[in-house]
Amino acid sequence: MVEICQNDLPIRPWEDTRLNRLPGLNPTAPGEWLIQDDAYAAQMAYRVTLMRDHQDAVHRLSSDARAAARELLETVLDELANTDGFQVSRTEVRCPDGRVVKIDERAPLLTCGALVQEDFVIMQKQGDEHVLTGAILCFPASWSLAQKYMRPMLRIHKPVAAYTDDIARRVQRLFDGIRTQRPMWRANHLLYDDPELHQPRTEEDRRDGSGEGPKWLRVERQGMRRLPVTDAVVFSIHTYVLSDARLRQLNIQVPGLHN
Repeated sequence: MVEICQNDLPIRPWEDTRLNRLPGLNPTAPGEWLIQDDAYAAQMAYRVTLMRDHQDAVHRLSSDARAAARELLETVLDELANTDGFQVSRTEVRCPDGRVVKIDERAPLLTCGALVQEDFVIMQKQGDEHVLTGAILCFPASWSLAQKYMRPMLRIHKPVAAYTDDIARRVQRLFDGIRTQRPMWRANHLLYDDPELHQPRTEEDRRDGSGEGPKWLRVERQGMRRLPVTDAVVFSIHTYVLSDARLRQLNIQVPGLHN
């Protein structure tokens, strides 16, 4: 188990009326798509390790999604070129933690995964639904990329009780309505018995917390944007983890957490 936690929490989905009702989408302000926080160096070191040692678990890319993945990499690089702490050239990126990442257009998702804390999921319209055709997913919150790969959105959310057919239709309409110049974001929160960021689980292997001892809050800031050339929708996930002890220090009250 690896413990990597932030010291602060900029969003609180359970008490924000913009976020606490599904699907809870909000416009993304310029410069707020990709976030670097105080856990950047530690999260990035862990991401690099996972991509090196467990690439089959964290990376998938279909042939249909290769163009979208390359467009995503270009979009990420454009964003980082205007982000403090990054130095972007034609061949490499110097990151805030001092690493130099080579730009590899043959492995666009792995390159993205080595640059920023966000995970990325590529969704492409096939028939009436968007299908997961590619991803770099180092920090899954109790789901398996291998199991969800090449599945449509409703099937991806099968184990989520709150994700009803009505919610699915609303989310699909929202996905269809996402415009290239108007990215959106939402957030959720989960309680865990440990702070591990890499928590892949199949639908059959559901987590069962012990209810004893310290707990951790996990918050995902999830972005959605449409790529203008390939028309793919990119789902980004920035993960925060804070301990119960730190939440006490910050005087943040979370429903269901030991406070």
